[in-house]
Amino acid sequence: MKHLRYATALVVALALGVPGCGQDEADSSSAGKEIAAGKAKGAIRVWAMGGEGEKLTELATDFMKENPEAKVNVMSFPFEAAHDKIATAIAGRQTPDVSMVGTTWMGEFAKTGAFDPTPTGLFDKSKFFEGAWNSTVVDGTAYGVPWYVETRLIFYRKDLTAKAGAQKPTNWQGLTDFAQAMKDKGGAKWGIYLQPGGTESWQSFMPFAWQAGADIMKDGKFTLDSPEMRKALEYYASFFKQGLAPTNLAPEAVAAGFIKGEVGAFVSGPWHMGILRGEGGPGFEGKWDVAQMPHEQAGTSFIGGSDLAVFKESRNRDTAWKFVQFLTTPAAQQKLYDLVGSLPAVQESWQSGTLADDPLLKAFGEQLNDAKSAPAIATWEQVADVLDDGIERVVRGVSDPATAAKEMQTTATAIGTGR
Repeated sequence: MKHLRYATALVVALALGVPGCGQDEADSSSAGKEIAAGKAKGAIRVWAMGGEGEKLTELATDFMKENPEAKVNVMSFPFEAAHDKIATAIAGRQTPDVSMVGTTWMGEFAKTGAFDPTPTGLFDKSKFFEGAWNSTVVDGTAYGVPWYVETRLIFYRKDLTAKAGAQKPTNWQGLTDFAQAMKDKGGAKWGIYLQPGGTESWQSFMPFAWQAGADIMKDGKFTLDSPEMRKALEYYASFFKQGLAPTNLAPEAVAAGFIKGEVGAFVSGPWHMGILRGEGGPGFEGKWDVAQMPHEQAGTSFIGGSDLAVFKESRNRDTAWKFVQFLTTPAAQQKLYDLVGSLPAVQESWQSGTLADDPLLKAFGEQLNDAKSAPAIATWEQVADVLDDGIERVVRGVSDPATAAKEMQTTATAIGTGR
């Protein structure tokens, strides 16, 4: 399915006959000021997915109370159907006014020319986490606004750590020593769980690449065959080669293994807090904690989440952008967190309440200050497949880091960026 998405994007681009294009900053700023003036009016259609989509009507109701002459019609559907639904709508020029868009889809869809450039006079990018804002930028122009975010931390068993006499890891060597101690002295079958390969293993691996100083692209060109990337591949694979991380444990079984004490630690996002509390019950509270990602040259983690985009085909552009502006106010961001637990993309929302007081949530907020997203390119789905394949080959010992890095570079370059 993933290999079909790029083809779909090309069909969409041809159907529109419009390449991705920028917008003069002065014009964008002026447009933003015009939109900001006055109350919202008229109807808009909004698409959203998952739990956020199911609860978006409550936020839309708040917006309509502030703007009595506006009407927001929300359509919610599963994440699994979202990519193809949006692509089909773009190709047929039957788009809604606003849609929630996965951060890794921004480059693909923006390149079709379907998105309205973000009015700079309406949004201050410094209010958002830098990594989140960068997920909206394609060829120097923002085509949306971050709505909610997620990042990854190290979840670890406090009790097993104490039993092992281990220290909370702060760098690469510390993470290796920690995993070894959890296995040898803490009683865990595996010191740590890392995604061994397959779909989206790049999200597990890339933080280590960024920590080593590597990157996927630089100056518009792929940089997958670098000394830093090879170093990261070798380090990542070392956990599997030393038997510190399992190669055959399904991701959905990690929480159960962690609760049983079979897995000493794992890297994941904020959603796992709810899973652990639900499956572990009250008796498991206090037995686990989270730690920042290890710092080598950097301490970078992955940033994901969803953005909000307005379509050029919108019949009510001003109200569409006003609604997006409303959804990124601190109050609306806090309410979204209260409704579904989605972490705010607006930094101010982390300065009070539960997000500021809960030490676990605060740790995620701190990590968001050093987090990166995938490059916003039209061919990202294909390139992600290349990374997944290369990572899996190294982890399973089918290929060495140098060979895998060279092959990833060659294949990604052949795919290109879709420009």
